[in-house]
Amino acid sequence: MKIVEQIKQPIAYEMDLFEQKFLLSMASKVALLNRITTYIVNRKGKQMRPMFVFLVAKMVSNGEVSERTYRGASVIELIHTATLVHDDVVDDSNRRRGFFSVNALWKNKIAVLIGDYLLSKGLLLSIDNNDFDLLKIISIAVREMSEGELLQIEKARKLDITEAIYYEIIRQKTATLIAACCSLGAASVKPESDHVETMRKFGELIGMAFQIKDDLFDYGDAQIGKPTGIDIKEQKMTLPLIYVLNQASEKDKNWLINSIKNHNKDSKRVKEVIAFVKDNGGLDYAINKMNLFQEEALKLLEVYPESDYKKSLELMVNYVIDRKK
Repeated sequence: MKIVEQIKQPIAYEMDLFEQKFLLSMASKVALLNRITTYIVNRKGKQMRPMFVFLVAKMVSNGEVSERTYRGASVIELIHTATLVHDDVVDDSNRRRGFFSVNALWKNKIAVLIGDYLLSKGLLLSIDNNDFDLLKIISIAVREMSEGELLQIEKARKLDITEAIYYEIIRQKTATLIAACCSLGAASVKPESDHVETMRKFGELIGMAFQIKDDLFDYGDAQIGKPTGIDIKEQKMTLPLIYVLNQASEKDKNWLINSIKNHNKDSKRVKEVIAFVKDNGGLDYAINKMNLFQEEALKLLEVYPESDYKKSLELMVNYVIDRKK
């Protein structure tokens, strides 16, 4: 059995029901909107975010979920989908998960409006049901994701990212959404309990490990849908590179910075930078840090009694590290 199917097994019923509720939560009286949202739903990914919501909810409440849990999962997926649609416009990207992106098929103006629509649907789903605690969790996540993206853009211009700033960027950009999924799951069944903060921290640690793993793919040879060296071409400073820059001699440092600033479109030079990072321990350092985040996340689960939901969350943490794409 595929690992994702194994993770999903204890919540298979909830995930099936969630898909129906999620499609309903997107519904509109405008035919064009419905056509586009149906296109989006039919090209969904692994749905890791709603899986986090349901697994956490069931783990902290001995297998119980509520309507709030379904709404929480729908809100997170609506907001996440809105950010992806907007990201494709910002990045001028024509593909998403191997399919044409919304902006490629319907142009930027419609894509931005679709993103806005999904965002408002998510907010209203919470407001209409008085889920203000869930709304606060997701609103903080959206704010942090925006700040993280802008911080990365600002720092890419100067290439002055320290390791601490890198962690702050990935915490906001990536980890904050997974943290929101996990705290939403806990809050949906045990509002105002300690579980909400514990699970937020758990999600944040997984998110940090997830992003470092993503950054490592930039140095691999596997066909993962992301060409090798793309981060360097886009002048994104990731952990392997930051570590090597901090360790390098003045001469090597200048060569690295000059390569990224002025020769980032030169494939030969990008390959040389990748080789330099590998040879100087950049990957080993990043892998070690990723494993530390993974260990911390697993430690937070130790206080919970054994259950299929806990096992699936442990599998999820390990999957984040072991995945091939």
